[in-house]
Amino acid sequence: MHSDTPRAMDIDKARTRFAELRGRDTTVPAAELDEVWAALPTVRVEEILGTWRGSGFDTGHPVHRRLLASGWYGKTFLAADDAKPLIMRGEDGGLYSDTELGKGEAGLWMVEFRGEVTATMVYDGQPVLDHFKAVDDRTLMGIMNGKGFGADGPFYYFVLERA
Repeated sequence: MHSDTPRAMDIDKARTRFAELRGRDTTVPAAELDEVWAALPTVRVEEILGTWRGSGFDTGHPVHRRLLASGWYGKTFLAADDAKPLIMRGEDGGLYSDTELGKGEAGLWMVEFRGEVTATMVYDGQPVLDHFKAVDDRTLMGIMNGKGFGADGPFYYFVLERA
């Protein structure tokens, strides 16, 4: 049976495309990131505990510029009820959780997003959720979503690598 609907990307192609988009020095179209996201496997909370080094995709979203300017290092997930969304590198080189910028810290929950249930960080002090999917054993793709983002975004897309 012939269909005019494009086939979903397989995991190998998604990983290759992820690496290509991550290496770009120019703005990355959100639609291309959405195609990669759709092909990646979901993750469970217990699979992502630990310390993660973060970086973002420049889609033109204002959060990208704010995180770069603030010295964002990454995220730390100590337990389901103890997540630190904004680990920053201070002027002295040390790392700290910026609870002022993050309006508190966060927790990890299994939340449905785009028809799939995956590990999601829910911020304590603001209506923001970070959804995660696995690129590989050491890399997560994240999408920041929340009140005011709209059902179809624009969302903020980012990367976490095990530190």
